[in-house]
Amino acid sequence: MKLLADENMPFVQELFGDGAEIVTCPGREIRPEQLRDVDVLLVRSITRVDAALLAEAERLSFVGTATIGCDHIDTELLARRGIAFASAPGCNKVAVGDYVLAALLRVAGHKGWSLKDKTLGVVGVGNTGVEVAARARALGMTVLLCDPPRALKDTTAFVGFEQALGADIVSFHVPLTHGGDHPTWHLLDQDAIAGLSDDQVLINACRGDVWDNRALLARQQLAHQQGSSQLTLVMDVWEHEPEVLASLVPHVLLATPHIAGYSLEGKARGTFALYRALCEQQQVSMRHTPEQLLPPPPIGAVYLNQAPDQALVASLVRLVYDIEQDDTAFRQALGQPGFFDRLRKQYPQRRELGSVLLSGMTDAGEALGFKV
Repeated sequence: MKLLADENMPFVQELFGDGAEIVTCPGREIRPEQLRDVDVLLVRSITRVDAALLAEAERLSFVGTATIGCDHIDTELLARRGIAFASAPGCNKVAVGDYVLAALLRVAGHKGWSLKDKTLGVVGVGNTGVEVAARARALGMTVLLCDPPRALKDTTAFVGFEQALGADIVSFHVPLTHGGDHPTWHLLDQDAIAGLSDDQVLINACRGDVWDNRALLARQQLAHQQGSSQLTLVMDVWEHEPEVLASLVPHVLLATPHIAGYSLEGKARGTFALYRALCEQQQVSMRHTPEQLLPPPPIGAVYLNQAPDQALVASLVRLVYDIEQDDTAFRQALGQPGFFDRLRKQYPQRRELGSVLLSGMTDAGEALGFKV
């Protein structure tokens, strides 16, 4: 069996090497001719799997994406051609929860806020949205859940998009869709942006095209010219990646290169989900477990002798994941050729908060993402 994988996907050799010849290459550079003799294709979100890519893939029998979203995969085409498909829903929800928690605490420090006095609107209440909501509640925040498709069939108390946009902080966790009853392309458009107040905070850790980046830039530039407050923006994703609207970056508090879900644990879960699916498709027994893939964390335990307040929680989070380091690396590399993909490819090993045991912590520590 021959397997072609995105070079940024970890643990491929460990999981698939027993039964496959493995070839890796950059995800954006996979070409149709490379798939002529390939049986298994493993990708991440940057590879568009469509008729053009599969034009010469005569042997292909399995496609897997180590991501939650599938908007980059023509699943109908795969079904018509009898090619098995697997994704990894939920694989990086914990990592995104860590990222948004770190962002919330950084925003609070920047604005001098006590988060327990603030509201968070969560737009999109799937795996990552639920995770983010739990972290916010652990901080004492009031959470508004917005998910129109789920509201049609779920008894959870949802609010409309307009009400969610009235929260102090609004965090987006929707898939990218262009059609249907609830399209999310430019969900945050010029009109929605115009209705926001100057002291609000927006976080995007889903898909760049969910926000109209140029409309945001116009809003920020106008506020700057008028001497009024700008929106506080946290942007992990950007329209037209890997291109970035560079003129928007100076108006963003935290700017990162689509790495919110890039924890080592999240990557391991993503690759393992595809390994499990391929084993099931080929009706062979799994020889590995996810636990075998992870090295010991740099920090195993922290001992507390006081109940943590917001400042201490911020210090504990930075001990495991310092979001400002990612922001600094982004700004330093901005404008260099290929900087966006290079930062992703060379991203340092990042562990999840759950790799650390907090001794003396109450259940609130677990809700924040730590092990207690």
